[in-house]
Amino acid sequence: MTDRSMSDKCLQKLIQERDMLGMMVETFTKTSTGANLHFVPTKAFVDHHNEIIRRYLTGEPFITSYFCCAPEIYTAMDLPWNTFLTPAFTGALMPTYHDEIDASGKMFRGMDLCTIIRLAAYIVEEDLVPPPTAVIAMIHPCDGINVVHQVMAKNEKWSKIPVFGADPPYWEDERSYEYYADELKKMVEFLQKHTKLNLDTNRLREVIKESNKQIALWQEFNELRRAVPCPHGGAMGLEVFGEALTVHCGMPIGTAWLQDVIADAESLVKQGKGAVPKERIRLFWFDVLSLGLTLGLFPWLEQEWGAVIVMEMFGYSPYTQIDTSSEDSMFKGMAKRALHEVPMIRQARGVADYFLSDIERVVKDYKIDAVIFPGYMGHKDGSANVGLMREKCRELGVPFLYIGMDLFDDRYTTLDQLKDKCSTFFRAMGLG
Repeated sequence: MTDRSMSDKCLQKLIQERDMLGMMVETFTKTSTGANLHFVPTKAFVDHHNEIIRRYLTGEPFITSYFCCAPEIYTAMDLPWNTFLTPAFTGALMPTYHDEIDASGKMFRGMDLCTIIRLAAYIVEEDLVPPPTAVIAMIHPCDGINVVHQVMAKNEKWSKIPVFGADPPYWEDERSYEYYADELKKMVEFLQKHTKLNLDTNRLREVIKESNKQIALWQEFNELRRAVPCPHGGAMGLEVFGEALTVHCGMPIGTAWLQDVIADAESLVKQGKGAVPKERIRLFWFDVLSLGLTLGLFPWLEQEWGAVIVMEMFGYSPYTQIDTSSEDSMFKGMAKRALHEVPMIRQARGVADYFLSDIERVVKDYKIDAVIFPGYMGHKDGSANVGLMREKCRELGVPFLYIGMDLFDDRYTTLDQLKDKCSTFFRAMGLG
């Protein structure tokens, strides 16, 4: 038994987010169609929050990790995980969001560090996230993320929690995959030691086979997004990513939801219907998405300009199927996926060619009218490649817009300023 309770400070933020998401689930259940595609992912986060809260209270194992650390392993071990990066994405729901952003800036004596990383470090330092059984550290793709682990190491509560970080090699080759596969095996040994849970090879094989199905369905969905007009806007791409690589990774419920998404997209394509009644501009949003964008900017783009986010960085899925014939092949496949195929990790940890090749393929495959690179202030690696990306778009004959914004703080570049930048760009390029 533990002496933990629901009134513990570290649970309050999680409880508030759960309740807010729960209200959204209630709204979805009351839609006239009775089958809203956003219901399953949102309810999954409610269930996820409840399970983390329950395990914290009972002392059962759960971990803190990241979306690029082979989540198939966690599913196979029945090991719930959360990430303290999530509040940056869900924070727009919370009334204290701006206060927390400002406080994180004071903590670091400046606002130039990635907002996601600042918030993650802040909620650790302020005891706003439940301490897990163990931490799987993310030490790629950027150097900034290490700040979070430095804060953990100096925090009285978190410094006592065991931490493991799989060492990521730089290059994309067989030697790198084999090396990282060994790192993932060491990660499993670490998890088994500290959680007292075991990884069964046959169970892992079942999970990966299900994950392979999800990836195949994801790619099928992306093929449907080539249609003119595009059946779904950009927000759905982020939800597909969330299902396949986080909340329902390798789980049949996630596979079933993806099948429903495809069925809806197929129906719309057959009817010649799109995300907007009159699609005029097809956009590639080449960076992370946030709740603020999907609730504010993107609906305005659709309504005002008939501009649809046909593809975005987190919706793009250049994934390969994992060979499940042996334990070694499974770990090597997970290593390749974690190192080179997961969005943002793929582009930011390697050479600039990944930015350029992804732009070229998406522009050609999806009949893109314009590429938008938001220039997130935290993604300085991407901003360093703006000149190369602009030149690639010039070569492809497609307009390129660089904004310069904070994807998570709507005061850095306000919604009105974003609208003005997009409108000016569309008019100058003769779009819409």
